Order: sequence, then structure tokens, then C-alpha cells
Amino acid sequence: MLRPVDLAREHGLSAQAVRNYGDAGVLPPTERGETGYRRYTPLHAQALRAFLALRRGHGHQRATEIMRATNQGDTESAYRLVDAAHVELLAERDTRAEVAAALGGLSGAAPAPVDGRPLTVGELARRIGVHPATLRAWEAEGVLRPERDRATGYREYGPDCVRDAEVARQLRRGGYPLRHVARFVESLREAGGADALRVFLDSWQDRLTARSRDLLAGAAHLDAYLTLLDRAGRAACPPP
Repeated sequence: MLRPVDLAREHGLSAQAVRNYGDAGVLPPTERGETGYRRYTPLHAQALRAFLALRRGHGHQRATEIMRATNQGDTESAYRLVDAAHVELLAERDTRAEVAAALGGLSGAAPAPVDGRPLTVGELARRIGVHPATLRAWEAEGVLRPERDRATGYREYGPDCVRDAEVARQLRRGGYPLRHVARFVESLREAGGADALRVFLDSWQDRLTARSRDLLAGAAHLDAYLTLLDRAGRAACPPP
């Protein structure tokens, strides 16, 4: 039998943290000794390892939900939660790939923004060679975010908006769907320019790789816990 401190010491936790995890359903039910203290087993130790490993890839809340479902015998729900994380990660990988491909589709660096007063919709349309209605369609998709003149209500396209329009024109000419253009421009805004976006894409790839490894590690520890649960179940209910 193991004490809370025995489980805690392996991970640099407090004994109270282990007890809290047990109360939250992260650990399977525990027996209590004659003195009332909880008595843990290697099964509880593996449950804690699984939870902490899952938490790195899934976050605290989802890791808790996975362990609760597992301990309640609802492995189908646990598997669905695990699978959902991989689906989300794949979607994020696809988004990053789209942004990286769009950046590669630009002819050189992103255009430098214009100086001076904001442009009207007509002036910007002439500058990049599109119809004003095209700019309004891009705005509806989130590609452009023009300001509005307080007095007239007319759209005003400042330097950043002009840059986004220039980028959108290049990508649309390259055949990129408008939804992909919108994702790219949003990433460009968040990064602060094409050069910064290249750095951001590299760090984004590193984060994706790290999360993939964390998900794999969590799955491995969960599988080990499920194996112990199966063995415990067979031992408790031997075949006739």
C-alpha cells in the first residue's frame, strides 16, 4: 500500500494535491485504513501518471474529464475526448500549412504600407486593380477591416488595410480561396508583418510538434493505466 506522500514525491507534488485529485475523480476510489487514512496502490500511482501526462497535451479540464470517464467505466467517452484532441490538432496543422503555403505564394516580401492619408474604397480599388465590390466582399470575409469616417460613414483604408489588400490580391491571383486568404491575413496581422510571420510559423510548427509528442505520451500512460484496470477487473472477477 502507498501513502499520498509516496504518490506525490514522484511528481514533486504535495500530498494534499494527490488527495484533491482523488476527490476530483482523477484517481480511482481508494480504501481507507483503520485510522481513516487513504490507502493507495500501484493502480492509483499509474492513474496519477496518466493524468499528469494527459494534462500536458489536453489541458487540465479535458485530462480530468478523460480520467473521470475512465474511472467510471465509460471508456467510450474517454476515447472520444482523446480522439477530439487529435482532430483539433490536425485542423491546426492544416491551418498552419495553408498560412505557410500562402506566404510562399507571395511574390517577394509583403508590400510596404502606403504613407499619408487613408484611401477611399475607389482609390484602393484602383491601386490594386479590382472592383470596389470586391473590396466589400473581402471585408465581409474578414480579409479587410477598414475604419469608418465619423462624419460621413465612408470606409477609410489605412496603411495596414492597404497592405492586407495588396496581399489578398496576390493570393487571389494565385488561386487561393477567400477563406484561406482571410486566415493568412489574420495571421499576418497577429505576427506584425511577413518577416515576423515567418518566425511565427517556425515557432508554431515547434508547438505543434511538442503537442503531438505530449498527446502520444499521454496516450501511452493512459493505455498502461487501462491495462492495469483490466487486470484488476479480471482479478476481482475470476472466471468460473
